[in-house]
Amino acid sequence: MFFMSRTVWPLAAGSLVAAMGWSQITLAAPGNQMSLKVVADLGGESARPYYVAIGGAGVPEHEGIQVARTAPYSIEDMLPVVTKTLSPGPVERRGLSLPAGFQPLFIVGDDPLSLSWLAARSQHLLEIGATGLAVNAQSAATLQLLLDAVPGLRIDPVAGDDLAVLLGLSHYPALITHAGVEQ
Repeated sequence: MFFMSRTVWPLAAGSLVAAMGWSQITLAAPGNQMSLKVVADLGGESARPYYVAIGGAGVPEHEGIQVARTAPYSIEDMLPVVTKTLSPGPVERRGLSLPAGFQPLFIVGDDPLSLSWLAARSQHLLEIGATGLAVNAQSAATLQLLLDAVPGLRIDPVAGDDLAVLLGLSHYPALITHAGVEQ
């Protein structure tokens, strides 16, 4: 015995545990089985389902965590997407100081202004390798109209409220590069 610890916590059979404290170190050997005492039960959720992943924990598979969804999410699962802080309209050109490696991105919606903006800027967007965010899109069909306007570019449905606040935007379509925001 060493004088540094005061408590021993026995674990499952075959384990050896010593706990550090102030009075002494005590060892619990495999042959010295002791029962656990519950000091406090503050409620909450049982951790038992998580023990299935630990093979030797002795928890049956049917008691483990049940995954609710087995199929991957599709674009239809993300729609409709609505951004309350952004609407179609003019965007004033201004500078930004983003890192030089920032990948250009553009913000559009499924409205006529965005469709005509995409048609006019599609070649430039392809050249710079921009990625699109559809911040207002009602259905997969209207999102497909945007994708058809710029073949070869990626446009994902994403709520843009946080981005609008971060960049001080209230309108779209807009192109965001490391140098600035423009329409």
